[in-house]
Amino acid sequence: MVDEQLFPSAPFDVRLVVCDMDGTLLDGHGGIPDSFWPLLERMTGSGVVFAPASGRQLATLARMFARADQSAIAYVAENGTIVQEAGEVLSTTLLDSATARRAVQATRAAAGARDLGIVVCGRRSAYIERVDEPFTEQVEPYYARLEVVEDLTTVTDDILKVAVYDFEDSAAAVEETYADLRADHQVVLSGRYWVDIMDAQANKGVGVRAIQQRLGIVPAQTVVFGDYLNDLEMLDAGDLSFAMANAHPQVLERARYAAPANTEDGVASVLARLL
Repeated sequence: MVDEQLFPSAPFDVRLVVCDMDGTLLDGHGGIPDSFWPLLERMTGSGVVFAPASGRQLATLARMFARADQSAIAYVAENGTIVQEAGEVLSTTLLDSATARRAVQATRAAAGARDLGIVVCGRRSAYIERVDEPFTEQVEPYYARLEVVEDLTTVTDDILKVAVYDFEDSAAAVEETYADLRADHQVVLSGRYWVDIMDAQANKGVGVRAIQQRLGIVPAQTVVFGDYLNDLEMLDAGDLSFAMANAHPQVLERARYAAPANTEDGVASVLARLL
């Protein structure tokens, strides 16, 4: 149930719904709830654009929503470094190759003391050099296009970000390993175990605003759902911003409203009211 005291007042003019995936839309088993698909059909029929916004790869998000009408779907992928609407790429924010190499080398240097794995995320594919099963099990659900290379510093693809999986706690990795990169780049926690290193101008909020500009949609017509620190900027892009009950404390503070937890079908219960 949605708490009436934490719900905005009608009427609603919803034209864009933006939703984080892990910890937000996805259920406790990592799947899209069955209750969401009829709501997506309602949105499509009413001219409301739906945009998954995630640290996941664009190809992965497209695979997850393959059953949807792609003309009514926008994607904010790789934490906002690549944005697509109705099959057309609207924007990309690249990480320069020198910084990507610095991130790889810093991670390698720290790997003696911490159990870390690296993914270099390019436009064509994602790339890994570590191939043990514990690491690849964590990577494969997020990257539908994935290549193994001998040396990540030699990747020639346009690089969107460098993602690092810390088997213990990503917050500690940020503090201990990437302090120098944080001065002039985005180093964001995408989850308890993931860190993303991106260009200073990259975040999900930039991606959402690119879609709004393209479609002539304003924040008052935008609904946003999020749960973790990489969602903070995109919450500012929608007047109807919801933090999941399971969200990080900073997200709960930043959002205007609260939604039930992802394990309680929070997104669907709120959308059923708003639509």
